[in-house]
Amino acid sequence: MQLHKGQTLFNQGESGSLFHLRSGLLKIVRVHEDGHPFLVNIIVPNEIIPHHSLISPLPYHGTAIALVACEIDLVSPQQWYDELKQNPEKSLEIALLLQSKLRMMQQRIDQLTQVTPADKLRKLQEWFAAYIGSTAITDVLTQDEIGQLIGLRRETVNRLLRAQQR
Repeated sequence: MQLHKGQTLFNQGESGSLFHLRSGLLKIVRVHEDGHPFLVNIIVPNEIIPHHSLISPLPYHGTAIALVACEIDLVSPQQWYDELKQNPEKSLEIALLLQSKLRMMQQRIDQLTQVTPADKLRKLQEWFAAYIGSTAITDVLTQDEIGQLIGLRRETVNRLLRAQQR
């Protein structure tokens, strides 16, 4: 299945398939009770999502939206869980998928723990460059989303981006 930038793959609270992201980037946005959206995760190629449903099904924790054009495979939950029961080696595949995601989250923590706001932004830009090449991060994420990922206010992100352009 093809998904274009801005299209939604699934919505928070729904239940359904698992998905394998073959190419592209997805953002996972969680909408709070007050209606405020918050960017909670970035999904990169070769991930199977939702992560919290790799062993047992749960409703989607957030809404998945394409940041760029994506190629996605639907993974039948019934087939996935049946194969998991019948094939113990499948557990190793899941463990490796989750290990990869944990390592990515460790990188995100490293971005958050940089001392200066400028270093936080630079680290995030370096990480994103591995997936978007020379495309500007602001072509993929809003300043508010960038701030959510690195724990800064949108105004601070705006100031830092302007300083980089000088």
